[in-house]
Amino acid sequence: MKKILILLAALPIIGTAKGQEVRDLLQKVKVKYDMVNDYTATGKMKTNVIFIKAPVATVKVYYKRPDKLKIKNESGVSFIPKGSVNVNMNNVLGLSNYEAIPGGTEKISGTDCRVIKIFPLSDEESIARATLYIDEKQLLVMKSVISTKENGTYELLMAYKKFATYGLPDKVELTFNTKDYKLPKGITVDYDNGTSKDNADKLKNKKGKVEITYSDYQINKGVPDSVFK
Repeated sequence: MKKILILLAALPIIGTAKGQEVRDLLQKVKVKYDMVNDYTATGKMKTNVIFIKAPVATVKVYYKRPDKLKIKNESGVSFIPKGSVNVNMNNVLGLSNYEAIPGGTEKISGTDCRVIKIFPLSDEESIARATLYIDEKQLLVMKSVISTKENGTYELLMAYKKFATYGLPDKVELTFNTKDYKLPKGITVDYDNGTSKDNADKLKNKKGKVEITYSDYQINKGVPDSVFK
């Protein structure tokens, strides 16, 4: 009986230790990502949404700490879901008031990753919860699933190569539920796929995907605030 009582008394300490361990890992990852104050990137964007026919486009991506992000394509119209600008890594790693829970390990693209579930404790945060899959050796977020309060849930899968030192991916795949997707102004939906417009609601319950493959980054060269207006 005495051994059982000692074990039960130790459980809160073990839980606290594990919680601190994952917070320490998140802090190490944040230090790496904080090396980037701003960047301008060039890449190709492929949109795969069932009710939109969009060609592969050349895009410019602008970022500035802590949370400014803008994507422009050559036509001036972006098919990136509105809420996705709020799911950059700094918005998660930059949280100060949150609970972090270890979620075991999982392989992402062949890499063993620590799974960490994050729950913001402030009502003012736009993020409701997030799950990060972290490569501990390289301190890289390989995958994230982020649920926002107003714009649905987004899954990001990242592949790293040339710019891994800065925590910047060579390729990002953004998956989202199309029911949370709002078309840009002036864009007409094209249902020329054997489906009538009467089935629009059914189509909008499908998954959509946007892929960006980066060819170049200009890191910490300065990005004016006017770019984000």
